[in-house]
Amino acid sequence: MDEQYKEVQDKLIVLYVLDKMEMPLQEESILSICADANAWMPYINCQHALNMLTEAGLVHRNETQKTIYNITPSGRDCLANFYTRIPLSSREEINDFIRKERLAYKRSQELFRDYYKNKDGTYTVHVSICEMEADTPMLDLKISVDTRKSAKYVYNHWDEKAAKIYELLYDNLFD
Repeated sequence: MDEQYKEVQDKLIVLYVLDKMEMPLQEESILSICADANAWMPYINCQHALNMLTEAGLVHRNETQKTIYNITPSGRDCLANFYTRIPLSSREEINDFIRKERLAYKRSQELFRDYYKNKDGTYTVHVSICEMEADTPMLDLKISVDTRKSAKYVYNHWDEKAAKIYELLYDNLFD
């Protein structure tokens, strides 16, 4: 396949993914979807395509709390005109992947978690829930725990418990 044709196809795949996800995506999510989780293009080609699309105004880079990318109206127009250059089998594969994984990617971008050891030997677990285009988190907690095991437990379970914790706090604070 011609190198220039492949570069155009990579750009169209990135536009197609952004369009079908119907939400802003972090660079790491775009790279994960296009290069890691699927072999639609090499990692470096995906990064290059994203940069070129941003420079051309077909993708908007928004630097809020996290850097996110969105397809622009011009990007949608371009995709509408040239999406047939993405093979039908590839479009179907992308559609299937997005249908199965969209919610997981949305959650992974909204949740933050980390932990670190304090000078006194305890640990602090920092967790938050962020709206993608907001400048400040919806919820930002730092929890002090006695052991690394406890810190790892909170860290490892934040994804599954975040929504419930937010709901409990919200319901109890605004009754």
